[in-house]
Amino acid sequence: MSWIKEGELTIIERFCANVIKAGPMPKHVAFIMDGNRRYAQKCHVKRQQGHSEGFDKLAQTLRWCLNLDIREVTVYAFSIENFKRSKEEVDGLMELARQKFSRLLEEQENLKKHGVRIRVLGDLPLLPLDIQELIAQAVLATRNYNNDVSESLLDKCLYTNNSPNPDLLIRTSGEVRLSDFLLWQTSHSCLVFQSVLWPEYSFWNLCEAILRFQMNHSALQKARDLHMEEGKRQQLESDQAYVTNKLQQEGSASHGDSQRRRTLLQKYTALREERIQSFLQALEHKRVDFLERLCTVSA
Repeated sequence: MSWIKEGELTIIERFCANVIKAGPMPKHVAFIMDGNRRYAQKCHVKRQQGHSEGFDKLAQTLRWCLNLDIREVTVYAFSIENFKRSKEEVDGLMELARQKFSRLLEEQENLKKHGVRIRVLGDLPLLPLDIQELIAQAVLATRNYNNDVSESLLDKCLYTNNSPNPDLLIRTSGEVRLSDFLLWQTSHSCLVFQSVLWPEYSFWNLCEAILRFQMNHSALQKARDLHMEEGKRQQLESDQAYVTNKLQQEGSASHGDSQRRRTLLQKYTALREERIQSFLQALEHKRVDFLERLCTVSA
């Protein structure tokens, strides 16, 4: 049996899904699946049972997302802080995750037919040393090219660089904090905090969160557009300042020849983009090499 449960929505759920899909839909949803332990306590069962039902709820939620045409989901499953829990609980949770995600990986070929991809994200301190060294070398090299480092470049250095930032982030159990989850990527996301415990999450809870996203869609999109335009403006001003400084070093007039200024600006911009692309290609090569080595060791 597939871990992502097969089956259609009920008639009422299907009707509501079609109504919701008439409005703007999030392309990428992130979940902080909180409340498994409190659910276990509430139902007077072992914590491991609460975690197991939480994993099953994730499978059900992924099916709902497929039916709602949400093609990308990122979940917060385990944090460094969770290692402070009892060894029994941590070991049990790790074994449960190994079993569930192994089944999910076995189903990946079938999931690809639906446009689903599986990727595991980690923190920067967990990157292999050679990738950390590459980034450090690039940062040192920018002392002579101060304009190379930008917010856009930092975006492209993250493991999430091939994905759109989450449109919607949902946290269950009533907690109203992000716990350091995707802080950079969710700066312009709709944040929805719901009181329901994760194993009790329902299709209607998801619909409520999407409706909140739709209510705030225009404001969120406007904020994203303004942020992007501001980034472009700052980059242009920085490039122009470099060209002005270059002209002054050459002994040109403060305003200089307009054609000479445009030529220098175009040349400088092209060289900067070339340096950035070279760095990103080297970074991607390191990532691929690391993942290949990791797969070889795992096999």
